[in-house]
Amino acid sequence: MTGHNRDGLRIVRLANFVTPASGGLRTALDELGRGYAAAGHEPVLIVPGAAPSDVLAPQGRVITLPGPVLPGSGGYRVLMNRARLRGLLEGLRPGRLEVSDRTTLRWTGEWARRARVPAVMVSHETADGVLRTWGAPPAVAGRAADRLNARSAHAYARVVCTTEWAEREFVRIGVRNVVRAPLGVDLRHFRPELRSTALRARHLRGEDVLLLLGSRLSVEKRPGRALDALAALRHLGVRAALVVAGDGPLRAGLESRARAARLPAEFLGHVRDRTHLARLQASADLCLAPGPAETFGLSALEALACGTPVVASAGSALPEVIGPAGLAAADTGRAFAAALRELLARPERERRAAARERAGLFGWDRSVASFLAAHDIPQRRGALGTQP
Repeated sequence: MTGHNRDGLRIVRLANFVTPASGGLRTALDELGRGYAAAGHEPVLIVPGAAPSDVLAPQGRVITLPGPVLPGSGGYRVLMNRARLRGLLEGLRPGRLEVSDRTTLRWTGEWARRARVPAVMVSHETADGVLRTWGAPPAVAGRAADRLNARSAHAYARVVCTTEWAEREFVRIGVRNVVRAPLGVDLRHFRPELRSTALRARHLRGEDVLLLLGSRLSVEKRPGRALDALAALRHLGVRAALVVAGDGPLRAGLESRARAARLPAEFLGHVRDRTHLARLQASADLCLAPGPAETFGLSALEALACGTPVVASAGSALPEVIGPAGLAAADTGRAFAAALRELLARPERERRAAARERAGLFGWDRSVASFLAAHDIPQRRGALGTQP
């Protein structure tokens, strides 16, 4: 079988740093795969895992290759066996290649060029932003990012960025093969009607305001900022409680800190049930998105779809995504607390309606169409459904 099926193309997708508890990236891979299949193409996803597998899923064929855990990453695995991956790619004979990793998988861009397979690299994070969150000085991070991004842009026919904010680090070095394609949200699954008085009461435990942090608990996500904001908000007299939906290497330290400070923070771990997660997002009063290196923020967009406004790091791409349905704050607990208070001062019905309206601009059908366009694949009329 070649890179073409009877009607469409075989789109082979490669991704690292995906775990069963991954949030945004795993969701994006799943939704895009479903969209490609609905458009008449054959999506094949290759990811690292503990053991090999090859299964058919709603998002298409998913091939797992054994890959080692990246030390200090909290469980992220990477595709390291180049010979095995190269042989698999040659056997699959893709019509298009889509790569969600600009570091260890950049060599696949050169493979695609030799194989005459049009290939795109999807930038799910900014290189300098990630380096800065890991402690690199801004000047050092900027220079390293520029070198990395120049090599990535040269290796692939096209670089796909999900926001204008993410696109800037390529534009500043003169990259011309960069395009923008936003991610999306399932507007049917995440909806305001899931708001539950009983669930609110369970997590409020006698407090008045329910805050939600839905995030991987790792250093680049800055989850400690949520505790900073909670403490500052309570110091201002707001009886707020925090629910944390997510797991990661920082969890134990965050739980210990919350106990020591007697903060009403509840850690749920990774919430696998998407319906329960949506009910949590709909039942919260406000959602926090403190990661300064976020290039899109699917969890925040899901909260908006559930009618819950978001306070996001002013240094990330999220202000561009959330628009008037939330507020941007400087990366301090006090700044986040001030933004939370400002949102709480808005009439509840108005702020929740604004959140849902903003999310309505980001249906997955539009996202899939943008990604197919980035692949130079014409969309056949009627191939994709629409979301309300």
